[in-house]
Amino acid sequence: MPEHNWDGTDRAILRELQDNGRMANVELAEAVSLSPSSCLRRTKALESAGVIAGYRAELDRERLGLGLTAFISLKVDQHSRETSRQIEAALTAIPAVVACYVVSGEADFLVEAVVPSFAAYEQVLLDQILAIEPVTDARSTFAIRTVLSRGPMPLEHWS
Repeated sequence: MPEHNWDGTDRAILRELQDNGRMANVELAEAVSLSPSSCLRRTKALESAGVIAGYRAELDRERLGLGLTAFISLKVDQHSRETSRQIEAALTAIPAVVACYVVSGEADFLVEAVVPSFAAYEQVLLDQILAIEPVTDARSTFAIRTVLSRGPMPLEHWS
């Protein structure tokens, strides 16, 4: 649950910025019916609170030659905080890994990786992911087509 008492204007700012993070403050202020100075103050407060975690460009994987997306379920030995840190550090260092989650269920980690081809995937899997010492098993699922890969985040619970 949010720590601060955010209101409908804050939600509107977040909705607009999720749609267009490059929007100029003057344009954003107009879209949410605020003065530019009030809008900037609220946006900075959302950034300072960590609600807005950052801004980045969304890149097209296909056009970058990264047409293969793999979801890899990993099982590990030696469940401990140190083991988790070791695996997290190793996965974070692999450029093909674009997302990683600690999960419940049969797997311990769920990894999303993007690569140009099955040959590149094999190299990442065998030479990098399975080389992480506590990893004992990896099961891969490949995306056939992306339906939705990003937000916007639902904000309805911010009443």
